[in-house]
Amino acid sequence: MFTKIMKWICIAGLLLAVLWRPSQDYQVLLQFGVCGGALLGALHASRAGNYFWATAFAAIAVLFNPIAPFVFSTTMFLWLDLICVATFAVSLAVLKPKPRLSSVR
Repeated sequence: MFTKIMKWICIAGLLLAVLWRPSQDYQVLLQFGVCGGALLGALHASRAGNYFWATAFAAIAVLFNPIAPFVFSTTMFLWLDLICVATFAVSLAVLKPKPRLSSVR
């Protein structure tokens, strides 16, 4: 559930970045949020055995790494932003948590 909430927060932040780019401080906050959400998504996907999605989220985490950030042109950032939004949105539909087996006694 927490991973799903983080994905929605990342989608909202990325869409806000496409529509409105106020300051450099917002960029750093966006990098922390998206990197954290991508790391959670990678962990969730790897636990579910979906290594394609785990790799995709790990790549997003590297691109939005706030410690050693990549600098992109405005056009390139826009495209990467939209690709990341699509990745998070599709993963919400595709990556479903496995049901837990309860022990009935």
